[in-house]
Amino acid sequence: MIIFANPWYLAGLILIPLFYLWQRKVGQKNEGSIRISSATLISKNMKRLGRNRIRILTFLQYLTITLVIMGLSRPRLRDSLTETNVDVVDIVLVIDISSSMLATDFPPNRLEAVKKTAKAFIGARSGDRIGVLVFAGESFIQCPLTVDQDVLISLMDEVNVAEQSYDGTAIGMAIANATNRLRHSDAKSKVMILLSDGSNNAGELDPLTSADLASNFGIKIYTIGAGTNQDVSFIPGRGYIRNEIDEETLRSIADRTNGQYFRATNVSGLEQVYATIDELERTEIEIKEYTQYKELFGWFLIPALIFGLGGQTMDRTIFRRRI
Repeated sequence: MIIFANPWYLAGLILIPLFYLWQRKVGQKNEGSIRISSATLISKNMKRLGRNRIRILTFLQYLTITLVIMGLSRPRLRDSLTETNVDVVDIVLVIDISSSMLATDFPPNRLEAVKKTAKAFIGARSGDRIGVLVFAGESFIQCPLTVDQDVLISLMDEVNVAEQSYDGTAIGMAIANATNRLRHSDAKSKVMILLSDGSNNAGELDPLTSADLASNFGIKIYTIGAGTNQDVSFIPGRGYIRNEIDEETLRSIADRTNGQYFRATNVSGLEQVYATIDELERTEIEIKEYTQYKELFGWFLIPALIFGLGGQTMDRTIFRRRI
């Protein structure tokens, strides 16, 4: 983008046509004249040369003035540079896929409601690295840390309830596995979002021990207890099951890692929980703008000097030759 450092000089361009009109009107009255006995003494070449001389020198004169005015206004090319520093957040979604996640208190069931909400959360986290870990009696990495949202959402769609042989709720093992995925991360913020609808009843690691391990690596854990406040929930083909959310353990996990515990009793509450976490763990973006200027006045003043000297040279040499 071209701007002018001294734009007020451009007002001089308005005076050029006015000066030209004034010169033609007033200047002609002050021109000198000579008398000759006969017009035949002046050749056609002399007449043509005289007219051309006036036209060329006048054109060069006004062109020089125009270029000088443009040069004095200091045109410059402005180039804006933007430097963006992004402090990304590494996040692992740790999702319970035990058989109790088939309960229909979150329509169509808890797992599908969690998947839908988690996909919306992923879509809102552009630039962050996100991974997905699922657990029941054992834990499995569904997707390693990645910035590819399409891959994340596609793999999230493939999450299903664990087979009966792997059923259970190994919260401690899940935290340890997710910690292993995050401990070598160089991100400014390392976050784990753990969702479960039960209590730790499988695995060899105590959840609080795993939480202390995560805390040692600077990992913050947000915990979510999912399920209604009713004593029982219904699972199609299986009947009613008791709701056994271990809120005390989930709250302790969050406290030990400087996280926060949330309770989601319905789908809208679950969506609100993820929205709150999204606000708490925002990516920090630092934007610095630099402006560079390239001076262009030389492109006007140098030609002005050339045309000005050229006009003077022509007036003193070429147009003074006798024809």
